[in-house]
Order: sequence, then C-alpha cells, then structure tokens
Amino acid sequence: MTTAAGLPGIAALALGITLFWAALIAARWRREPEAGGRRNRASLAGIVVQGLAFVIAASGPVRVTLDPLGTAALVQAGVVALLMATTLTLFVWAAATMGRNWSLVARTRADHALVTAGPFAWVRHPIYTALALMLVAVAVALGHGPRLVVAVPVYAVGTWLRVRIEERLLRVMFGGAYDAYAARVKRFVPGLF
Repeated sequence: MTTAAGLPGIAALALGITLFWAALIAARWRREPEAGGRRNRASLAGIVVQGLAFVIAASGPVRVTLDPLGTAALVQAGVVALLMATTLTLFVWAAATMGRNWSLVARTRADHALVTAGPFAWVRHPIYTALALMLVAVAVALGHGPRLVVAVPVYAVGTWLRVRIEERLLRVMFGGAYDAYAARVKRFVPGLF
C-alpha cells in the first residue's frame, strides 16, 4: 500500500541518509583499535533483521504526486527533516559519548567503561531509538506509512536480538553497576520503555 510522496520529503530523506552515513563512517574511522575484550558476532543477525525492516519500509512503488510547493508536501518534508535531524543528533551524540567503546557489532574492550552520561543518562540504547526514527522517516518520505505495520515489528525483533546480546556482555563486564544503571534508565524511551 502506497500513499502520496513529495519531492521535498524525498530530498530531506536523501540528505538525512547521506549525513547519517557520513556520521557512521566517521564514527567507525575515529574508533581506536580494540584492546582485548569480548566480541559477539551473533549481533550481526540483529543488524540483518533491522536492515530487513528498512527494506520493507522502502520497497514498493513511490507515487510522487504531491505538489512540491503545496502544504502536504512541505509538511511531509518538515516531518521527515525533523525525524532525520533527531536521528542524526542522537547518533552523533551517542557515538561521541561512547568514544572508543562504540562499535557496530556488540563487543566490550578490556578497557571498556560503562557509559551513563549524555544520551545514555536518558535511555540505554539511543542509537536504536534513532534508527527507529529513521525507519519512520523512510516510510513517511516515500509514502509507505502503511508498511510500518510490518516494518516496525521486524525492526523490534532485530533490535531485541542486538539488545539482548549487548546487555549480556555489559552485565558480564560490569555486574551490579550495570544492573543498577538498567534499573534506573529505560531502554528506548525516557521513563516509558
């Protein structure tokens, strides 16, 4: 099922995704080489499932029928721009706060620190919250809002696979300190979930 899309929303999405990829590459490039620790490659399965959610949200025809200067197209672009700006802000803030602890695949380092500052003072997994917002932005920009009915649960499964592994690694490394942090800070939405 597809609804109307507008060129301003698609342009906002394209710019946002380009900036996100640049930030992701920069975060990966800045990361220091590992100093021992534990890595769990099983989290790659979660990455693949999360990626499938994005494929679901983006696939199908795109009906660019909104007047580019019309209210509907501009509102759609504004929503997409806001979602992408929030995504970028959360990702960059979280990656900068994590510093050398940041990694694409779940792992801990021998010198790993429990990060509880910055966005981690509000939610334990701000990057997954950011990616969920990007998923919504993709669907809105392409006129695929109804596809979120399938894409969001798929994203949730992929995210749960990754979170379970990451939290297990952190509990092994930090024990009671991580448990106290987890009891105080929600996973994805401050004070709710």
